[in-house]
Amino acid sequence: MSPLYDSHCHLDAPEFDPDRAEVLARAHAAGVTRQLVPAVDRAGWDAIAGLCAADPGLRPAWGLHPMFLERHQPAHLAELADWLANRRPAAVGECGLDFFVEGLDPEAQRRYFRRQLELAREFDLPVVLHARRAVDEVIATLRQVGGLRGVVHSWSGSEEQARQLFAMGFCLGIGGPVTYERAQRLRRTVAAMPREFLLLETDAPDQPDAGHRGQRNEPARLGVVLQAVAALRGESPEALAQATAANAQRLFG
Repeated sequence: MSPLYDSHCHLDAPEFDPDRAEVLARAHAAGVTRQLVPAVDRAGWDAIAGLCAADPGLRPAWGLHPMFLERHQPAHLAELADWLANRRPAAVGECGLDFFVEGLDPEAQRRYFRRQLELAREFDLPVVLHARRAVDEVIATLRQVGGLRGVVHSWSGSEEQARQLFAMGFCLGIGGPVTYERAQRLRRTVAAMPREFLLLETDAPDQPDAGHRGQRNEPARLGVVLQAVAALRGESPEALAQATAANAQRLFG
């Protein structure tokens, strides 16, 4: 099997503290040779930088995630600009909007999101986007800022919303949820979408596949997602592995 690229894995998460080296070894043994590791807050940037410096297969993304709004400060946006200028990552993110979790100030989310998009445009970097019950507004904001590329990870939107993103050149990140039979809308989108916009991800330690529900996810299980997506599309896993890794390589390096 061709090498796989996990386009979204939170390898820095505390769930991996007891056995991170073994998790990486299992990923490599399973053919997952590259991973994008996106940040969720300022406190995580240094750890992610260290992880990625130690393994050439890991690529960093630095940003401020909307679900962790209470950890962010306006000064972190200025720090982000400095990090992008001096320690160029593979992407800006994870950033976006989350209107599902209660208690997250929508206006504060919008301020952090828009500024991160502006920085991505300024530094010519892709963005890694979180959009939960907020896909229409995320699309509208991408259009307003303009000049952007990237991925909406853990895709859960409609087929029409997906088409709008494809028209803007954006990819969709597909992970464990596609292995659940109840995810019919997601499966229809994945079956029909253009291959050049398809990325595979685990979102580890979250979103395990149906065979590991309730367990900690890890990047070694990306092959399960590959097999499910290949079956839905009627494609060979080998061809899909090559195509999706090339898509991720093109976007993130």
